Amino acid sequence: MQYAGVTSSPWPLRVGSLLLREASVGDIEHLLTFRNDPAVNRFMLRTSVDPETFRREWLAVSSSDTDFSCVAELDANVVAMGFLDIADGMGQPGMPRRTEGVIGYIVDPEFAGKGVATSLACGLLRAAFGHLDLRRVTASCNADNLASVRVLEKAGMRREQHGVEDSWHAELGWVDGYQYAILAREWQAIHGRSTQRS
Repeated sequence: MQYAGVTSSPWPLRVGSLLLREASVGDIEHLLTFRNDPAVNRFMLRTSVDPETFRREWLAVSSSDTDFSCVAELDANVVAMGFLDIADGMGQPGMPRRTEGVIGYIVDPEFAGKGVATSLACGLLRAAFGHLDLRRVTASCNADNLASVRVLEKAGMRREQHGVEDSWHAELGWVDGYQYAILAREWQAIHGRSTQRS
């Protein structure tokens, strides 16, 4: 499959009680408050972000043809941010380009443990396969981040890599990481044609 060059946004998209939508300028300051929260950053590789860089990156999303980051809204409150980037896979010359996606998410700690991350991950996958027509999506997490492990497995992704002591954690030392993945055909076998944009 050759990536068709879709540049239109998959948002807005409703997933259960969440509304996934593009971030507004007004959302960015709120996102920054919980992105730099130490509880949120415990398992992040970048344990804090520069506010100006963060603002600039979010403002660039609307003009990108590979970055489809979004916010998740619950009852008119922004409760999480989701990341969906289009990438190339790996292969020999002639390989179709831009057929893969990478997803991630950060949830406001006030809304942790309420299913927000799982719904958001499912929405990101639905957008990747139903709107962007990607072939494969991956996500990574720290092996000690059991909440994220549960989220990715509930979303239907399979663990396909266990990196032994592959990253440094300031509190824990060298820790293991997991990579998860799912193919479009696997997603469709689970969800049928419900991946189409609503």
